[in-house]
Amino acid sequence: MKQLMFILAFFLAGSAFAAEPDELLDDPALEERAEMIDAQLRCVVCQSQSIAESNAPLAKDLRLLVRERLVAGDTDKEVIAYVVDRYGDYVLLKPPVQGNTLFLWAFPALALAAGGVGAFFFLRRPNPAPAAPISDEDEKEIDRLLEERG
Repeated sequence: MKQLMFILAFFLAGSAFAAEPDELLDDPALEERAEMIDAQLRCVVCQSQSIAESNAPLAKDLRLLVRERLVAGDTDKEVIAYVVDRYGDYVLLKPPVQGNTLFLWAFPALALAAGGVGAFFFLRRPNPAPAAPISDEDEKEIDRLLEERG
């Protein structure tokens, strides 16, 4: 039973947020909004984690900035726009579809289409002709050569 509890705790610990107690807001509604915004912003140090998951000092600074803007009365969109103005669209985990991110959004579909076309041509290639049977003379020559060698 202890082992099961340990395994369960191990897997659930991965989903814990990195926000520290000194970062949390007193107002539960504002804190919930802050956590939702944190989950949408990329840690520019870690690059593959949101600021909610990262323990990097810059992620902590961004979490504090998000909370400061919320306390100041900004809406969620205003907070995100403020951070994007400072760091660019890269800070968004889901960047908007626009000219400079079009390849990013289109690449999975293009790769899938290219793979499908490649598979189509690979499967449609002609089968090689079966090898001609060995004549009796060739078989006798092979046997003779093997006897000389061995």
